[in-house]
Amino acid sequence: MYIYRFKIYGRVQGVYYRKYTSNQLKKEGFRGFIQNMPDGTVEAVVECKDKESLNKVLSILKEGSPLSEVTNIVYNSVTDIKIDDDFTIRY
Repeated sequence: MYIYRFKIYGRVQGVYYRKYTSNQLKKEGFRGFIQNMPDGTVEAVVECKDKESLNKVLSILKEGSPLSEVTNIVYNSVTDIKIDDDFTIRY
């Protein structure tokens, strides 16, 4: 298993982005969390089992909510973050 940290740019706060993508990632069985950041971006930390699941996460994050507009996603593999057994929204 691999854990990735994603930073999502664009119109992603105040448009139900966290709630919508959290629900989509939960449906697909992913574990991790998503949270708003002070700079207007959203951060997601997600556990992926392989390249195919990483691509699925990227697809969900790029799609976003109906009101959002994702302009860029930057991500990297991390080893120093503990994730929950579910997918949660952090406040």
